[in-house]
Amino acid sequence: MTQRLAIASDHAGFDMKTVLAEWLRDAGHDVVDLGPHSADRVDYPDYGYALAEALAEGRADMGIALCGSGIGISIAANRHPACRCALVSEPYSASLAREHNDANAIALGARLIGLDMAKACIESFLTAGFEGGRHAGRVAKLTHPRFVKEPA
Repeated sequence: MTQRLAIASDHAGFDMKTVLAEWLRDAGHDVVDLGPHSADRVDYPDYGYALAEALAEGRADMGIALCGSGIGISIAANRHPACRCALVSEPYSASLAREHNDANAIALGARLIGLDMAKACIESFLTAGFEGGRHAGRVAKLTHPRFVKEPA
């Protein structure tokens, strides 16, 4: 199934991002490459937030973020209320991010996982669907924090 995907990285994730973007296009996806467009040093928060903005504006349905560890860019993306970005390093957590958390983006650590594992994570993420049910109320609390109740 063709999907509209946004992909962004910092300089540490640039090489992997470039390969993944081409791989996703070859698979038939509509890919918006938010940069950077060279391996020159950049600040990951700029690109994490750009990814979240692309999701919020409807320019993409799902996002893929990369930096050296995946940590910084996931934090940056999650600062935007429209983004639920899960840092993943293997396919099972990528699937669970969609199934239980309705994540609309994943972050990958380009210095920590190889290209084949990154592809496996992305495939699992893109093919999984949100289960809803008991998870829906929890996800609503992430999206609308005013509905969060204090623990009893």
